[in-house]
Formats: sequence, structure tokens, C-alpha cells
Amino acid sequence: MKTKIITIANHKGGVGKTTSTASIGDALAILGKQVLLIDLDAQQNLTFTLTQNEEPETSVYDSLVKDAPLPIVNVRKNLDIVPASLELARAEIDMATKIAREGILKSLLADHIDKYDYIIIDCPPSLGIVTTNALVASDRLYIPLTAEALPMKGLAMLDDVVSEVRRRVNPALELGGVFFTRFNNRNLNKEVVKMIESRYADKVFKTKIRENITLAEMPLSGQSIYEYDPKSNGAVDYMALTEEIIAREEK
Repeated sequence: MKTKIITIANHKGGVGKTTSTASIGDALAILGKQVLLIDLDAQQNLTFTLTQNEEPETSVYDSLVKDAPLPIVNVRKNLDIVPASLELARAEIDMATKIAREGILKSLLADHIDKYDYIIIDCPPSLGIVTTNALVASDRLYIPLTAEALPMKGLAMLDDVVSEVRRRVNPALELGGVFFTRFNNRNLNKEVVKMIESRYADKVFKTKIRENITLAEMPLSGQSIYEYDPKSNGAVDYMALTEEIIAREEK
């Protein structure tokens, strides 16, 4: 099977990018897939969630800016991570003068692709050069959304960026899917889902991640959601979403 490289991005914060990256990555690993997660966010939430370490000796920043090898850290069986650091906050500036800067991450991944079934990239809540690196390196973009008022306002900008990346540097990039997080059955949620489904049709995943306090508690536990509370809505929903992802990607 060809390695699937997936970016999880939305330049709106608070939509569950990091929780989704961690939970999908853990589910894939549980299902026997070899998985590499890449934390491109200076907030380091994915790094802390999986390693409980906020100060890695080397991070993806050193690779993007200083040409260091990717620092791959094993988390648990079948699951590795490339950690982030606070230095990523200045990566946009430090990468500005580098040649072919949009393709640095893709080049770094070239030596590792054959080791993994899935590489999943967690992006910062912005559409700068760091997120562009993720999109250039990827086959698919997945967009997490909360079913709140006016979510499509930001989607138009993200669509434009994806179109530009496809046109200029990565024609293979496709929208892999859109999924909802923090979902409940209030009327507003239902109306927003209808709006998104009318725009993206079958790209919208059937599985919705229900509101669930255990997903907020889990990062402090040092455990995956499947270890922390395997019967919770969060664990059940993310496993179902992951199985839906596998069905799409491996058909």
C-alpha cells in the first residue's frame, strides 16, 4: 500500500485539529497501521498530548530551518511523532529566505515514507508557509469543523489556498474529507451540517465527533482516548471515523 500523507488543517482555532490528529493516529496504530504524526504547531499540544514533554531536545523546527534530520520519537506500538517546539513560532520568518521553502517538509519525508502506512500532519491555525509545507507534502487535506454559525466564511479562504497549492506545486493534493467535531443535535448544528453537505457532498464524513468531556481531559493523562476511557463517546466516535478513513483511503 502506498503511504497516505494527510494534512489536518483549518485556520480557525478550536475546531479539534490536534485532538483529531492524536485520536485518529492512535486508532490507526491500534488497527495495526504504522503511523507517523507530525506536530507543526508552536503551541505543541500534539507533542504534549502524546509525550507529556514540552521541551524536546530537537524538533521539527530544527529540520525545517536548520536542515537537521527529522527527530522521530516512538510513542507506543506502531505510533511515532515528530515533535514541535516553541521555536516554530518564528519559523515563518526564518524560512522566508530559504530556497524552495514550500517543499522542505516533503523533501525531509522522502527518506521515511516507506516506513509508514499513514503520515498525518497537525497544522497551526494559520495559512502561512508552515501550513503550505504540509499541503505540499500531502496527498489529502482533511478539514475538521464545528457545526457553528458561519463556518463557511473561513472555508472559502482555505479552498483558495488549496487551489493555489494544486496549481503551483502539488497537483496531487485532494480534499480527502470534512468532519464535524463537538457535535450535538441542536437545530443550529443540523442547519450548518446541511450547508456543508450541500457544498462538499460526499466529502463529508458520516461519522460526527460528539461533544465529550473526556476528549478535553485526555491530554493530561498521558494516555490515548482508547486507554483513558474506551467506552466514551470520544473513543467510539474517533474509532468509527478512523474506520471510515481507512475505507476511503484503501478502497
